[in-house]
Amino acid sequence: MDRIDAMKVFIATLDEGSLAGAGRRLGRSPAAVSRAIAFLEEHTGTALLHRTTRTIKLSEAGKRYASACRRILTDLEEADMLVAHERSAPRGLLTVTAPVAAGEDLLRPIIDDFIERFPAVSVRLQLLDRPVSLIDEGIDVALRIAHLPDSTLIAIPVGEVRRVVAASPGYLAKHPRIDEPADLAHHRIISMTHFGVDSWTFPTSSGSPIPQVVQFTPRFIVNTIRAAVASTVAGHGVTRMFSYHLAQEIKEGSLKIVLRDSEQAPLPVHLLTPHGRLSVPKVRAFVDFAAPRLRRHFKQLGLVTDAD
Repeated sequence: MDRIDAMKVFIATLDEGSLAGAGRRLGRSPAAVSRAIAFLEEHTGTALLHRTTRTIKLSEAGKRYASACRRILTDLEEADMLVAHERSAPRGLLTVTAPVAAGEDLLRPIIDDFIERFPAVSVRLQLLDRPVSLIDEGIDVALRIAHLPDSTLIAIPVGEVRRVVAASPGYLAKHPRIDEPADLAHHRIISMTHFGVDSWTFPTSSGSPIPQVVQFTPRFIVNTIRAAVASTVAGHGVTRMFSYHLAQEIKEGSLKIVLRDSEQAPLPVHLLTPHGRLSVPKVRAFVDFAAPRLRRHFKQLGLVTDAD
């Protein structure tokens, strides 16, 4: 059996989550998929997968082997594209990742249009609110909202977002004014795990080199953006999140930003891709397609959220 082909079957099994799913994607029977994985396990001399009737799970050796397989298959794809001079013909499966809300609200509409423009490309969008290793997890392009550490990844800037504090006009009318961060300690807080469950940090105040940390006991803790926004719009408290999460509600007037003068510096937004992947036609096509659209969106977003 061809080892490269068996690697493709192995990675397809991981991506699809089952032998049957890999078989459907590759047009093979589950038995053929199982034989390919057994071939790799015999070749490596170790179990790569722990299989049950319902699930598959990578062994520790399997995790390391999967990362190596993804790198090998990516390098082969790049080599094939370069030799074939297919820069003008994007095709194949493109894997993109983003935070959940950003992927749903920002990237998904762009991907819909991209698929229409490039019918030979299919897209797998993985929405994950956790750090992702692009190389180890076989990701072609990632949308990242953060200050980036030095790395070998190629970063294309597309905008910036603010961390804003907001409440509904009805809530603000019934509760004490919020003129400075310390005032939040006397309000009902709707918090999220990745924006601070029981404290929020603000820039230094005049005359002090130490950032302001406001501690509170939240009235409602939730792990999804949509739930936090809905409760805030309904007038149940004050929340903090990225400006793009609240853009529509701010525009409509159902939410109002407070503490503008105490906001932290904006966070940059980039499209990331592993070094060398821009030479692959589908990756280059997507970056060239998505970057200007994201830049226009974030520019408009800044205008919307800056307006009272």
